[in-house]
Amino acid sequence: MSVKRKTADNFYPEVLKLFDKYVHDNISRRDFLQSITQFVVSVSAISLINALSPRFAEAQQVASNDPRLTASYMEYPSPQGYDKLRGYLVQPVKAKGKLPTVLVVHENRGLNPHIENIARRLALDNFIVFAPDALFPLGGYPGDEDKARELFSKLDQAKTKEDFIAAFGVLKKLPEGNGKVGVVGFCYGGGIANLLATRLPDLNAVVSFYGGQPADEDAAKIRAPLLLHYAEKDTRSTGGWPKYEAELARHWNLPDEIIAVLRYHHTPDVVEAAAGQPIIHMISLAEKLLASFGIHEHVDANISDKDWEVLGIDPGKAEEIGVEVAGQAEQAAAAY
Repeated sequence: MSVKRKTADNFYPEVLKLFDKYVHDNISRRDFLQSITQFVVSVSAISLINALSPRFAEAQQVASNDPRLTASYMEYPSPQGYDKLRGYLVQPVKAKGKLPTVLVVHENRGLNPHIENIARRLALDNFIVFAPDALFPLGGYPGDEDKARELFSKLDQAKTKEDFIAAFGVLKKLPEGNGKVGVVGFCYGGGIANLLATRLPDLNAVVSFYGGQPADEDAAKIRAPLLLHYAEKDTRSTGGWPKYEAELARHWNLPDEIIAVLRYHHTPDVVEAAAGQPIIHMISLAEKLLASFGIHEHVDANISDKDWEVLGIDPGKAEEIGVEVAGQAEQAAAAY
């Protein structure tokens, strides 16, 4: 009988934050294990780290020998990077005509089985997919996540970034491809995807999962459409999002009011937020009211008299409005 895997809701938030630091090399394995002892009651610290770690075999959705696909490892030149790289190239067997291509950028552990599985899943959607291994110059993905992280810290990131730019060039000129290239990246790879958007004007699409944002001045260089995913509780990756979002809005020539709303709607009282008033205060109040609908925006849900007054609403009517909103929330819940 299979045992259902635990989800993030089954762990203390503090444990998840410590694990995030561990997998991103901000603390050592020893420090992680020592730090979580206060949260361990019925299981050992080692059992907890095993529960949080990936299980590639269980998560595989498309087998490596799936007859619908052809997969191989291909080396390619990277003269501005580590000179020579290797990646995992996957194509659908029954493709008709030239296909669009996708560059897959892994996390900070190299080309592990999870990323190879993602490449195969995308290929089944009728893409030619290429997933380089940034660890190839150091011997490639070692088959162990801890060892992979250790190796990753030894990379010259300036060269590694050039390796992914070179991979784009490979796909752009691939005979079976139609010249259109998109990129999808995860965590470290999400940051690389954002970087490629600033470096490659002919990139056709960018999908970034919890990736670090590029420098403010580079946002204006982006030409490709972006699809950016962030985890609401992951402050490590979301911290720079409001500023990045505002810079993108500035690049797209949106009004100053909208830029201010995007940048400062969680800090409505700073001087720079003035251009977005009163929209910023309306959004801030709305975020607090959303808690009545079971939607929590990770802001203080307490509504002060000032929150009402800045919008010209009598704070004395707060209770009446609260009852009305609660009633609407109940109706919405009943409808679903």
